[in-house]
Amino acid sequence: MASELCALILGDVVGTPGSRALFFGLKKLIKETRADLVIVNGENAASGFGMMPEDVQTLFTSGADVITSGNHIWQRKEILDLLDSEERLLRPANYPSGVPGHGFCIIEKKKQKIAVLNLLGRSRMGFNGLCPFQTGKKLLQQLHGKADAFILDFHAEDPMEKEALACYLDGQLSLLFGTHTHIQTADERILPGGTGYITDIGMVGPSDSVIGSNPQQSIQRSISQLPLKMEVLDNEALVCGISVVIQDGKTTRIDRIRQVPGS
Repeated sequence: MASELCALILGDVVGTPGSRALFFGLKKLIKETRADLVIVNGENAASGFGMMPEDVQTLFTSGADVITSGNHIWQRKEILDLLDSEERLLRPANYPSGVPGHGFCIIEKKKQKIAVLNLLGRSRMGFNGLCPFQTGKKLLQQLHGKADAFILDFHAEDPMEKEALACYLDGQLSLLFGTHTHIQTADERILPGGTGYITDIGMVGPSDSVIGSNPQQSIQRSISQLPLKMEVLDNEALVCGISVVIQDGKTTRIDRIRQVPGS
């Protein structure tokens, strides 16, 4: 019987407040949760859109083992070379062949090999790439026997698409967690086949904001229907994520993390 593996998973990191919160607080959170593996979705670390190489370095220095992303990873051209050279920095695997970067990596912790995968949803995302269901199935077949646990960041908008993919891959994945909406959901559970699931883990980003942005700008954007530029608030960050225990490739426990500034 394999020993228990505890994974701490956080995201989406939004701007300077999110990166700052992890730089000063992640190591303490790792100790509190006894995490063996740390996964962070960092696709909004650069002022709310994309990542710069220095953002990647900050997250790794702070304690992240793997950085996942999503549709905003392409916002900064400076990141493209690093997507190819840094295997622990992921972009969704269901982009067409030839796109820079890696859709998965395998990392070793506590004498166990853990495959971390990244996929992008197609429902209400403006993305017409490869099917996440077919791509996920093929990746798991490709990685069969090469890892002891399989963890998937599904960066998607639609809860139905997220739940459906989790049910489709139940028993093949150790864990599927959703990112993208920045709003933490309260539906964490373990599916019949042993796959841990939550629709969205939430964000590490400015508190008292609208998904990380200035509330007044968000109000005006909604009222006017104009494509107003959104700015990240510079205040203390709300830290959201999950702590998960995996044993023999199956989730045995999943707990939400939600740390509010001043609490």
